[in-house]
Amino acid sequence: MIYTCTLNPSVDYVVHVKEFDLGGLNRTSFDTKHPGGKGINVSRVLHRLGLESTALGYTGGFTGQYIKDILEHEGTKTAFVEVNEDTRINIKLKADEETEINGQGPTLTEGNLQALYQQFSSLEEGDFVVLAGSIPSSAPKDIYVTLTKLAREKGARVVVDTSGKDLLDIVKEGPFFIKPNHHELGELFDVSIQTAEEAVPYARKLMDMGAENVIVSMAGQGSLLVTKDNVYRANVPKGELKNSVGAGDSLVAGFLASYVKDGDFAKALQVGAATGSATAFSIELCTKDHMESLLPQIHVTGMDE
Repeated sequence: MIYTCTLNPSVDYVVHVKEFDLGGLNRTSFDTKHPGGKGINVSRVLHRLGLESTALGYTGGFTGQYIKDILEHEGTKTAFVEVNEDTRINIKLKADEETEINGQGPTLTEGNLQALYQQFSSLEEGDFVVLAGSIPSSAPKDIYVTLTKLAREKGARVVVDTSGKDLLDIVKEGPFFIKPNHHELGELFDVSIQTAEEAVPYARKLMDMGAENVIVSMAGQGSLLVTKDNVYRANVPKGELKNSVGAGDSLVAGFLASYVKDGDFAKALQVGAATGSATAFSIELCTKDHMESLLPQIHVTGMDE
């Protein structure tokens, strides 16, 4: 079974206005809302690719119920821990410039934390669990370390997609793969990384620290996968960039969906690159048909270190 964990999900309210008048009355030309959160995005894309997953994390109030209703309507199982306060709302204002206003999220109690730990203690050997997104301010800073330990003790494989130097502590617990982008990878080691060639030795450092595999997304330069035995690179297909939100989450979902099916790293990177690009070329998360239409354009090659 695949599980995704989003500690601080949201309802993303996307508002389009033709001209934004600060301090005045503004009327939307178009608006939409949808469940937000990196792990939730992974679950939604996995379902579109034909794989079941169960979404874990925390939800509360009417906004939390909205997230559960949408996911279950789409066919994704949920097992969120219920909290007392409402799940946050994030506002994405799209005008001449894009502005974001993100909510803080509910306060987690010790009981909330223990309930999630208990869920992780019920994982089984062969399960995959995706830890993705930011950590709420009310949660312990090392909660991803704790969750990774619990999962690994049960024989589950852990995928981590988060940023910040806390990732250096998480990799010591042996995640199956982590997915920083090249900027995040550089920040871990206080360096600037501009090319795939520059990224490889730092990906190797993360593996020396404990990560089994490392995927680095390189924006317009594509993505690379560093494993124990090989380094693979995938190009970017042709298309119009419409939406960068969720592209990295879609890459994780596509990679995982393919790897679970075939166990082939190169093929998984190809599917992940196509899935991430399909989302980047869409207004919302990708569809399976769009992903498959991009696959012939994705070429995975080996890199000389």
